[in-house]
Amino acid sequence: MKDQLPLVAVTMGDPSGIGPEIIVKALAWADISARCRPLVLGVRGALERALAVTGANLVIQPVGSDLPQQWEAGVLYLREVAALQPDDMVFGKPSLAGGEATFRSITEAARLCQAGIADGMATAPINKEALNRAGHHYPGHTELLAELTGTDDYVMMLAGKRLKVTLVTIHVALAEVPRLVTRERVLATIRITNRDVQRYFRPHPRIAVLSLNPHCGEGGLFGDEERTAIAPAVAAARREGIDAIGPLSADTLFHFAARGDYDAVVCMYHDQGLIPLKLLHFDDGVNVTLGLPIIRTSVDHGTAYDLAGTGTASERSMVAAIEMATEMALVRRRGTGSRGLQEETTQWEQ
Repeated sequence: MKDQLPLVAVTMGDPSGIGPEIIVKALAWADISARCRPLVLGVRGALERALAVTGANLVIQPVGSDLPQQWEAGVLYLREVAALQPDDMVFGKPSLAGGEATFRSITEAARLCQAGIADGMATAPINKEALNRAGHHYPGHTELLAELTGTDDYVMMLAGKRLKVTLVTIHVALAEVPRLVTRERVLATIRITNRDVQRYFRPHPRIAVLSLNPHCGEGGLFGDEERTAIAPAVAAARREGIDAIGPLSADTLFHFAARGDYDAVVCMYHDQGLIPLKLLHFDDGVNVTLGLPIIRTSVDHGTAYDLAGTGTASERSMVAAIEMATEMALVRRRGTGSRGLQEETTQWEQ
């Protein structure tokens, strides 16, 4: 119902990692229950263990096919996707059964979103090796959700208050990147970035597009992808009315982007964008999949097996992911994308 708080499906991630712990710590924040209805998809045993190691003051309430009429503070609403044995979720040791539970939580959250039951989904970190060992051959969340939703063109965005970056290539070997940086791929990334940043975050966004090579290739001395692929893509985007500029040298651009000169930065490969993003937003960065018909946000970190079981992992990125999914859902409901999230007032990070 439109007058209800947004329902956010929260996937548990790898049960052997920090996912269950950061979820219970995030859901203990009073602002979470005040602004949305979080429904966790996961394994009860892993969440009970997380409550014990973190000391989070929550009560687990199982949820079946019928949703509760009211969401109460202090309650963790759980739809269990699998029942694991202790040997399947040893801290720091991913398992095949844990990989299967991870897959089920993601697919159930996507189903709820596609059915209009959930307004968005926020995901905890997964172990890609465990996912693949369980027979689900995807490089990560993004590619799995693209297949589940029938999406061909999608973009990974990492976002914080000061910086938002999107990626032309994602989880590929660095040696493969030059081959994949084509005019068509760069242009598609610019288009999706412009459309969804405008839809959810900022009207008429100004988009910086990075070079691949040092110093923009130095006129071809260090490579010609700027001339053959990136510059033509930027020119085509500008002809479509998109306020894009580039190619720009990555070693200087982020200074200007972080101070607010650009609303998003299109990066050519994973680390080109994630290193500056995590420098500024290590604790509160959010991974957003653009181009999907559903809203999906995620933490921007991994399973942190070295912290699993200690109860000390920071929940701030999980809080930020749930917050962003909630606000994006509200923008979508109101049809106020031209106003954007950055003009929404929020107390969550204060």
